[in-house]
Amino acid sequence: MNAKAIMIQGTSSDSGKSTIAMALCRIFSDLGYKVAPFKSQNMSLNSYINEEGEEIARSQVMQAWAARTEPIAENNPVLLKPKGNMESQIILMGKPYKDYNVRDYYAKFIPELKVHIKKSLDFLLKNNDILVIEGAGSPAEINLSEIEIANMYIAKLIECPVILTADIERGGVFASIYGTIELLTAKEKNLIKGFIINKFRGLQDILDPGIQLLEEKLGKKCLGVVPYVNNLRIPAEDSLNLNQKITGGILNVKVIRLPRLSNFTDYEPLLWEKYINLEYVTTPDVLDLADLVIIPGTKNTVEDLEWLKNRGFPAKLYELNGKGVIIVGICGGFQMLGEKIFDNAIEGKKKETYKGLGLLKVKTIFSDYEKVTRRVKGNVVNFPPLNGLEVEGYEIHMGKIFSIENHIPFMNITKVKGKFEIKSERECISAANPQCNVVGTFLHGFWDNDKFRTEFMKFVAKNMNKKLNLGDFNNYRDTIEDNITKIAKIVSDTVDISSIKKIMKL
Repeated sequence: MNAKAIMIQGTSSDSGKSTIAMALCRIFSDLGYKVAPFKSQNMSLNSYINEEGEEIARSQVMQAWAARTEPIAENNPVLLKPKGNMESQIILMGKPYKDYNVRDYYAKFIPELKVHIKKSLDFLLKNNDILVIEGAGSPAEINLSEIEIANMYIAKLIECPVILTADIERGGVFASIYGTIELLTAKEKNLIKGFIINKFRGLQDILDPGIQLLEEKLGKKCLGVVPYVNNLRIPAEDSLNLNQKITGGILNVKVIRLPRLSNFTDYEPLLWEKYINLEYVTTPDVLDLADLVIIPGTKNTVEDLEWLKNRGFPAKLYELNGKGVIIVGICGGFQMLGEKIFDNAIEGKKKETYKGLGLLKVKTIFSDYEKVTRRVKGNVVNFPPLNGLEVEGYEIHMGKIFSIENHIPFMNITKVKGKFEIKSERECISAANPQCNVVGTFLHGFWDNDKFRTEFMKFVAKNMNKKLNLGDFNNYRDTIEDNITKIAKIVSDTVDISSIKKIMKL
């Protein structure tokens, strides 16, 4: 096969590229084509481990699901995960490659990364009918135009037609479209075949004169005006949704908003439940009314643990623990709940031992271990209200956790996918306290399991003497599927798909 391709670029980050690309994946799949998503380079803290144990950006996972296929490393060959202090980790073809400082990235790493990007692109083109490609940021970042590998580099590499998306909510939508295109070279301008205005609220007849004038100035067609979609339940690409506060429910869930918080899509299944009030918090006093406190994952456990201490969180957590409030730590949050953390100059610049929160009988060691990326299945044990429930998720972490005296595992592992095996009897991926109100786990996707999430929240409610309406629970994957269908229908109704097919020479 030699796939036809279309590329979605944007006038800025968060212009809706991921969502429009996802919608097109489903629209073309509905038309009977074999479709694959592609993004050469993504920078995101929200990653996912596929069935092969490969780590890729969550947005390409959603696009693959929209295309009715399973995500593979070729969908996102380069993933950049920020670590702080202008440093990031490069995930290459789903595996950790190297850490880098932003000053070194383009000079030292781009040539090697291009090799894998080209191979991935060639593989997808040969094995699909249609390739839906997503850009990154804006193609008008002219300071990077000669060295970037995510926008016009890809479009020119395969002579791919480009559709430009713009977020009207930001303001200045006409200027952003016009300015973006005018900053491009003649060849790049020619590759842009039209534009889409996204997230529109209002009367289109008021917008139409501006669209007509812009079309005349650019010689490019407006291919559609996509309305703002309320309550679109698709895992988010970036951290903008951390500002929201969900109210109107029965249970109060507080997620501590660590400065270096990562994989916040772990908590989106909770955001989508009608019975839950969810809030991200940065001060301990807000935890007083919590029914469930979550300490999330982080890209630097040691620094965020010290932040917790400086903010006065430990005293409040000890107080809540004494009252029996349920506390859950995931990944970095699990590491913080232990007795201590030994850092062999991995997260910090020197060898040092840090005192943990001491709510679980475990300790963490950061040493020269290989990063763990694997899918795991297990059953809940030592937690009587939930014993036997199956939990499936994925691990993405540096460092290992080891049990100490009187350790109580929360899960019994039944299946592991990935090359990493647990080699020590004392190494663990979960823990609980004897009172069954503190839980730690390395598993991301912890809340994606419908039966487990439902029973756990029923346990939380009972623990706080609250009652839940059993009819209010969601099916996580069905919710995502329904919303993919929803946004695909909206895009199909508001975007000129016939013109896009002609642009692609289908």
